[in-house]
Amino acid sequence: QGPRFLRVRRGYGRPMESSQSDKQLGIYLNDHLAGSTGGLALARRARSNSTDPERTGMWNSLCGEIEDDRQVLVSIISELGVPRNYAKFAVSWAAEKAGRLKLNGRITGPTDLGQFLELEMMYLGVTGKRQLWRVLASLGDSRLGHYDFAALEHRADSQRERLEEYRLALGAGAFG
Repeated sequence: QGPRFLRVRRGYGRPMESSQSDKQLGIYLNDHLAGSTGGLALARRARSNSTDPERTGMWNSLCGEIEDDRQVLVSIISELGVPRNYAKFAVSWAAEKAGRLKLNGRITGPTDLGQFLELEMMYLGVTGKRQLWRVLASLGDSRLGHYDFAALEHRADSQRERLEEYRLALGAGAFG
C-alpha cells in the first residue's frame, strides 16, 4: 500500500510531457532524489556512529521516515515519467562516502564534533526536502493532486525539530 502520503491513482507511469517546464521539473526531482540517496546513507551512518541511546533512537525513527519520504519522491518521479539520472545518484553516494574522510580530531571512532556535523548536515538536507514539498504543492499540477504535501511538509518540520534538539545539545557538549 505504501506510505500514507501516497495515494496511487490510475494512469500511474504515464510519460511526462515534453514541455520545458516538465524537463526542468525532472531535473529538480532528480536532484532531490540524489540528495535523498546521500541523506539516507548519512542518516544510517549517523545512527551507527551515535554514542547516545536516545539519539540512536531518534536516528532509527528518522531513517524509516527518510526511506518513506524517498519512496514518495520515487513514486512522483515514476508517475510523471521522469527519466532517472543515475549519474547524480552515483555522485551523491560518493560525496557521502567522501564526507567520512573529514578530520574530526580523531583518526577512528565517533567524536562529538563528527556526530554534531552529521546532525547539522541532516538538518540542512531535511530543510531542502521541506522546500521540495512546498514547491510541489504550490505548482497546482493536477498530476500531483493526490499527494498530501502538507502532511509531508509537517513531517519534515518534525524531523527538523528533533534534529535541532539533538544538534543543540551535542553542540553544547562539543564546544562548551
